[in-house]
Amino acid sequence: MSKEKDQSKAPAQTAAVDQAKGFQGNDRLLIGLLLAVLTFWLFAGSAGTIAPQILADINANGNYIDTASLNLAVTLTSLFAGLFTVLAGGFSDRFGRMKLTRIGIFLNIAGSLLLIFAAGKLALPLLLVGRILQGLASACIMPATLAIVNSYWTGPARQRAISIWSMGSWGGAGLSAVFGGTVVTFIGWRGIFVASIAVALLSLFLIKGTPEIKSNKTEHKKFDYVGLLTFIAGTLAIMIVLLYGSKLGWKSMATLAIAAFGIVAYIVFIKWEKKQKDPFIDLSLFKNTTFTGASLSNFLLNTTIGVLIVSQQLIQMAGMTKAGTPYTAMQSGILSIGYGICVITFIRMGEKLLQRFGSRKPMIWGISIVMVAAMLLMSTHLLIGQYVVLAVIAYCLFGTGLAFYATPATDAALSNLPADQSGSGAGIFKMASSLGGASGTAISLAVFYGLMGSKVPDIIGMQGRTDNVQVRMAAMVAIGVSLVFLLLSILSIVTTLPRGGGSKTLGEVSATVSPAKQLPPDEAKAAIVAELGNLSISELEEIRKQILINKLAKLDIKVLERLVDKQDG
Repeated sequence: MSKEKDQSKAPAQTAAVDQAKGFQGNDRLLIGLLLAVLTFWLFAGSAGTIAPQILADINANGNYIDTASLNLAVTLTSLFAGLFTVLAGGFSDRFGRMKLTRIGIFLNIAGSLLLIFAAGKLALPLLLVGRILQGLASACIMPATLAIVNSYWTGPARQRAISIWSMGSWGGAGLSAVFGGTVVTFIGWRGIFVASIAVALLSLFLIKGTPEIKSNKTEHKKFDYVGLLTFIAGTLAIMIVLLYGSKLGWKSMATLAIAAFGIVAYIVFIKWEKKQKDPFIDLSLFKNTTFTGASLSNFLLNTTIGVLIVSQQLIQMAGMTKAGTPYTAMQSGILSIGYGICVITFIRMGEKLLQRFGSRKPMIWGISIVMVAAMLLMSTHLLIGQYVVLAVIAYCLFGTGLAFYATPATDAALSNLPADQSGSGAGIFKMASSLGGASGTAISLAVFYGLMGSKVPDIIGMQGRTDNVQVRMAAMVAIGVSLVFLLLSILSIVTTLPRGGGSKTLGEVSATVSPAKQLPPDEAKAAIVAELGNLSISELEEIRKQILINKLAKLDIKVLERLVDKQDG
């Protein structure tokens, strides 16, 4: 019966594959994919900068949620997006990229609905679950939509499609503060997620009718769920310690127990991963120091998202306009518009710098520019008028630095990996970005809110009002923590990436400053098949024998002994 069922599916599957092969991407589909990407970067990503408004609204009629819990909700989206990107990417290859895109859009709609109705005693659970669903939505949408772009566009059209897709992530993130602030000011914070649902529904309409596309692989590796769960357990435990440590007490038994649990979970994770044939995170990739350095610097640089969130909240909490009224979320958000504009404008500049200087220098230059931006935003001792001017300049520098860094860092991480490891490497590199953002948000907010009640040292001379000096001092320290991460990011580059490109692990410097890109998996497979077609039957038999020998080498010794005994008998 099952055989007949499988045979009945075969014609339909073949027809779907043939339809997908003849399909060419169009602007309708591209806009639909762009809107799907924006549901995370523009809408869900705005929560950090409008957190004070969310807290005030929910607690208007009672104390239903505290600051630490809200900060956890803000962090969870990036955290779960990073944790599940690799798993969702594998699902999109196996079950269909259009299907995973739709699943991601529906998850975003469900998460947004929960946030809209978050109120009263159910506010906290609805916020937490809603933000988790938004993170899972991003994990589904990002790898699936990028794979669709790579499949349905070719040549110059693909480059244009990828650029527009990238604008959804980079541009959406850059404009999230001003967008969120504007909506909060005129409609209220729930309006952000009402708009997110509307955009998600429009995205579903635009991508309707697009043929499904899957990986050509007939064999699929078993996913390492134990590795994923232990990694999630350890990461969540550390996040809880960072966000609730000041409330519970850093030396309390609860804090120490949760921290110990997180460390044990990580130890179990590492030991488990080393034993797996197909691990959740392929630790062998980190033997390549170029990949390790680029991925680590990427993680550390992305922690600076906390700088943007803290500086935006500081302006709203401590700043006063010339009219004597507090800065609204929209007014503070407008100050950051230069961030999004500079990212979009200069991201191609990073590609040009890579071609001329290799990966190492542009990455260091980009991080150095971000460091200057962070130092400007640390000047919280100044009058608000002076600080606003510095903030505008700092946000522009922040976007410029990230634009210089992005393409060279990706190239350094992935172009030196073997073709059969490029997929795993890309997943880890993207996960490092999301986890870096989540960690940076958690650490910056923990320091910011943890120090608000602390006494300001006499060595720090605060100008202007004195009723907000504790908030300004807390922001100064919280932003200063990011400078340490940026210094470590530069250190990871100078100690692992060779001058002029190439791989320090192999002791080689690339002949050109821009190492050749690896072919996409489908194109690489087609090239290998074409090459094998030129071999004789005897040569192909030799290859087949070698594959069998390699499989035998992986068998347990006892199994091999039984096979030999059976053959001798």
